[in-house]
Amino acid sequence: MTLNFPIPFEKMNGTGNDFVVIDNRKQLIPLDKQQEFARKVCRRMFSVGADGLILIEKSETADFSWNFYNADGSVAEMCGNGSRCAARFAYRHKICGPKMSFDTIAGLIEAEIGENEEDVRVKMTQPFDFRMDLSLRLDDTEYPVTFVNTGVPHAVIFVGDGESPVKKWGRKVRFHEIFEPDGTNANFVTVLDKHRIKVRTYERGVEDETMACGTGAVASAIYAAMHKGMDSPIEVVTSGGYSLTIHFDLQDGPLVESVYLEGPTRIIYSGNLISEALL
Repeated sequence: MTLNFPIPFEKMNGTGNDFVVIDNRKQLIPLDKQQEFARKVCRRMFSVGADGLILIEKSETADFSWNFYNADGSVAEMCGNGSRCAARFAYRHKICGPKMSFDTIAGLIEAEIGENEEDVRVKMTQPFDFRMDLSLRLDDTEYPVTFVNTGVPHAVIFVGDGESPVKKWGRKVRFHEIFEPDGTNANFVTVLDKHRIKVRTYERGVEDETMACGTGAVASAIYAAMHKGMDSPIEVVTSGGYSLTIHFDLQDGPLVESVYLEGPTRIIYSGNLISEALL
């Protein structure tokens, strides 16, 4: 791949979901090379390694736009934790102020940097495509399954603590025929108390369990309210042990409005990619 190296980047994570973030407003990485670049730079052990690649791009209608790629190079419509990292990156690099908006395939995202710069809150796109009468057999048990698109598609399954082999079951749910042709992310949810749930997510495009998933946390919190009687805000404990807070307004329909995802971000390191990172 012929690019002009070195390419500055930052490695960031949002509650354990990790990303390579690059200011691409000067087209350091042309569009036709971005998917291959994402696949190579996100390889763990062989390159930087990450769940996804975030490229900050110019926008004529918002403070900026982004191109987001999963670790396998596939395009993702939205990523909740990625959006929080992108917002902090843009603020730190003076692309915008502490309140901002940016374009994604899923729609316009609004974000705000907290008093503590590490804390970022984003207003998510409105959830749609609710499906509540599904079921799947996982090993020897039939589980009720719900589905919603919170920017990307998510299946939600409530389980007992420690009950789910996430990689095995997640792969089965992710590729199941009822979610064709696009597939789905799979969330295994345990109710901890009346205010908290624990969520483990198998992510489409990563093809493994990740330490956190913002859009999955939102989907899980919504169904915890609908089916478990919980009230907003709901704290979501992630696989990495950190917590996200989900705020939303649930109405009949179902209709869910004013969805916010809030939590910490971390800057792990800054560096410069050289050509050997893509070998």
